[in-house]
Amino acid sequence: MQQTIRGADSNHRIVLAARPQGLPSVQDFRLEQTALPAPADGQVLLRTLYLSLDPYMRGRISESPSYAPPLALGEVMVGGTVNRVVASRNPKFREGDLVLGNAGWQQYALSDGMDLMPIADTKHPSHALSLLGMPGFTAYHGLLKIGDPQPGETVVVASASGAVGSVVGQIAKLRGARVVGLAGGLDKCRYVVEELGFDACIDRHDPQFAQLLAEACTDGIDVYFENVGGAVFDAVLPLLNEHARVPVCGFIAHYNDLGLPSGPDRLPQLMSALVYKRIRMQGFIILDQYEEGFEPFRRDMGAWVADGRVKLREDIVYGLDNAPAALIGLLEGRNFGKVVVRVADE
Repeated sequence: MQQTIRGADSNHRIVLAARPQGLPSVQDFRLEQTALPAPADGQVLLRTLYLSLDPYMRGRISESPSYAPPLALGEVMVGGTVNRVVASRNPKFREGDLVLGNAGWQQYALSDGMDLMPIADTKHPSHALSLLGMPGFTAYHGLLKIGDPQPGETVVVASASGAVGSVVGQIAKLRGARVVGLAGGLDKCRYVVEELGFDACIDRHDPQFAQLLAEACTDGIDVYFENVGGAVFDAVLPLLNEHARVPVCGFIAHYNDLGLPSGPDRLPQLMSALVYKRIRMQGFIILDQYEEGFEPFRRDMGAWVADGRVKLREDIVYGLDNAPAALIGLLEGRNFGKVVVRVADE
């Protein structure tokens, strides 16, 4: 039976219209209007309040091999969401419940409840998409389980003002490490040092970037949290110490590449460094870690956020129709903090 929820009689959604060639454009996405879905037995109807935008989305709209199948043309764009239950035929959920879901880029969605998690923090519900959600868990697991920073070691964090990097640096400080951030622009660098408490931050756009990084890491680098790649990793590699650890959760500098990067073959330099310095370089997909690792993360991060030891800046975008441009800006590094789309006001 078709329902009308609080005056709504249709659903707006954004679907993948074309495969991007290099950096996506707004023409690669299409805004559609469809009928408002009605929940069947066991389902709930969700209204999207907040939508998370994250770098992994670039891989999902490409046909290149990845850890998840690509989105089909015409399919709704994926994304984590904060939702309000507006109609329920599932005994586990009531109308009005606030939940973390995966509704994607649309105003309304149906769910059987299997992918939903209650949100207790009604004052800052969007934190479920950042500090207390996937980005925070990525930082927590990658740094502590792979990077394993020790007191007094030097930890370097790429994209230090972003959703993951900013949390990595703060956790490293809690572990007693010296933390050097890398960010794009002086404003971001000031924020990383003055607001987040990093020991130093280097502007990756500075022509003397490699030299400045070396000067900031006179004792070398013990842990490098990688999510950028490109020229940033080129500057980091010679500074890695023996037995350094390099958690790799992304390489956003190459997400829009149409082929191999130009310049000399860097593979021999990388392989020799890994062997001679006994470096541990490990990629990870956070989806693999949820079953055994999410509860300790939620306990620890919840406590750190509550007492102000870990914080995050949100880059809020208003309106679902602005999501494509915001994702493009994220891939270009134009965001300042965790990018969240405010889809609806309550």
